[in-house]
Amino acid sequence: MTETEQNNRMELEAAAFRTLVGHLQKRTDVQNIDLMTLAGFCRNCLSKWYKAAADEREIDLDMDTARMHVYGMTYDEWKNTYQKESTAEQQEAYKKVMADPNLTT
Repeated sequence: MTETEQNNRMELEAAAFRTLVGHLQKRTDVQNIDLMTLAGFCRNCLSKWYKAAADEREIDLDMDTARMHVYGMTYDEWKNTYQKESTAEQQEAYKKVMADPNLTT
């Protein structure tokens, strides 16, 4: 892969990530537990991946800042404003996904 192709790929991946984060910020109705059970990742996972990428590059970034980037607000503000109590069905589905290492990242 040429340097131009590598740069294009990196720009496209970054744009796709920004679009995903923006989409999740707009879809506050979608709960993290539902994302985890359906996709095996959630906003918290994205925050952790963002922080891990910063750590790998020796960029100073704390978890609160990483979460703010993904949530578009503080984590506590998001939880207090949008997070709903999970149902028994949601909790059971979550437990099944978390028990299978092939279904989560």
